[in-house]
Amino acid sequence: MPRTAAPPAPPSPLTRVADSDRRRTSASVILRSVLEHGPVARSTIARLTGLSPASVTDHCARLTRLGLIREAAAPRRSNGVGRPHVPVDLDDSRFVVGGVHVAVPYTTVSLLDLRGRVVARRELRHRGREPSEVLARAADGLDALLGEAPGCRPLAVGVAVGGWVDRDSGTVVEHPMLEWRDVPVRDAVGARTGLAVHVDGHARALVNAERLFGRARGSRSVLHLFVGNVVDAAFATHDEVHHGPRSQAGSIAHLPLAGGTQPCDCGRVGCLQVELSERTLCRRAREAGVIDGVNPMHVVAAAQAGNAVAARLLRERARMVGRAAGLLLDVLNPERVVVTEVGVLFREDCLAALREEVGAERAAAVSPSSFPDSVLAVAGGAVALDMLYRDPLASSPGVPPQPS
Repeated sequence: MPRTAAPPAPPSPLTRVADSDRRRTSASVILRSVLEHGPVARSTIARLTGLSPASVTDHCARLTRLGLIREAAAPRRSNGVGRPHVPVDLDDSRFVVGGVHVAVPYTTVSLLDLRGRVVARRELRHRGREPSEVLARAADGLDALLGEAPGCRPLAVGVAVGGWVDRDSGTVVEHPMLEWRDVPVRDAVGARTGLAVHVDGHARALVNAERLFGRARGSRSVLHLFVGNVVDAAFATHDEVHHGPRSQAGSIAHLPLAGGTQPCDCGRVGCLQVELSERTLCRRAREAGVIDGVNPMHVVAAAQAGNAVAARLLRERARMVGRAAGLLLDVLNPERVVVTEVGVLFREDCLAALREEVGAERAAAVSPSSFPDSVLAVAGGAVALDMLYRDPLASSPGVPPQPS
């Protein structure tokens, strides 16, 4: 009697999960390769990533169907013979992400393309600090920007906020300066926009922006130091940003700063945030008769116009920032340090003062933000773009369902 083979056993749930994870990882690696090297031939992507040519071809077809990449207009021939290699590149003509950055005095709303470039932005000065009002105005502001940008299809919204932000729950756990506690940002913005919303701390958002689109691309480890009204940091190594339990990593506001003299609300003297805060800079500038308001860019403008006192205040602050950067360098030893601070962004003497304080051996590793004119607009959108580049199959519209 002929024997028939038993039917193959169905794949186990663990096998299906592993296959899904591999697809996500491969799609992410390929999309990142196109971002970094495009226009680029599929054969080059296979060589760069170590994936098989067949896998690269399959994923490129999938990413093309999703509208994330496209074939470049002009095919390139290899040595002038044989079939031309048709390169692929990002399709930055279809989609945008929305960005929301909530600062102490105002919210910045923006639209970014897939290369992290700002398509549109607007500042919305706070009328009050009630979270529901701030977030509702931000959502309405995004809607207005989209209305003024016909043809731009939004993929998602990224929200960046200072203070303690729990990325997993999309919650601002605590922001003392805004007096926010346990604010469900993701739910509030999602309900107003109808889009997927991702939330993170602004230093982590900016370290991701630097890794994807800025000077830190390709660096094995990156430290980002954000110095505004809020002072915080983020550290990324091997393409992963460290969050810690409930995303508390990077909270450096109360680290003691050598030479500090300012009393802090915590009861100590010389805490990092109270020494370096833009509020402190502006208060010192008002006391010196340099400005009469609370905008740190007015201090920069005064220095650019030749005001020696303004220039001195900015250099002194830059030196203190350099002292803080040196402390974090000692602890984390990153390959690259990126600093976002108004003096360092716009004045060479401030950057020189910061690097001098860090020390000659490590000065070359320290650079200002790659986005001096759009740092807050980039921060919010970078939260959403980081998610897209990590998992393009889940972050894009029209994704075909995965087999279960």
